[in-house]
Amino acid sequence: MSLHRSLKTKPAALNQHRNVLTRAERISRLANNDKFDPTSDSPLGLVKVANRQIVTGKKKKVAKDDAGEAEEKK
Repeated sequence: MSLHRSLKTKPAALNQHRNVLTRAERISRLANNDKFDPTSDSPLGLVKVANRQIVTGKKKKVAKDDAGEAEEKK
């Protein structure tokens, strides 16, 4: 059985944002937030963990003259 082209991994695919975390990643995030104790809690039936990437707008560049002050256009 062949693998669907969208599921094939590429070298760049490892750096992309993923919404779905592996169990180990969810356990590490919950342990950092003191919501999971590896010694007593079960790794099965974990709670959902949000993995959102925040996209910020790019800052606009301001043209500057030789003195380093912003140019004023009239």
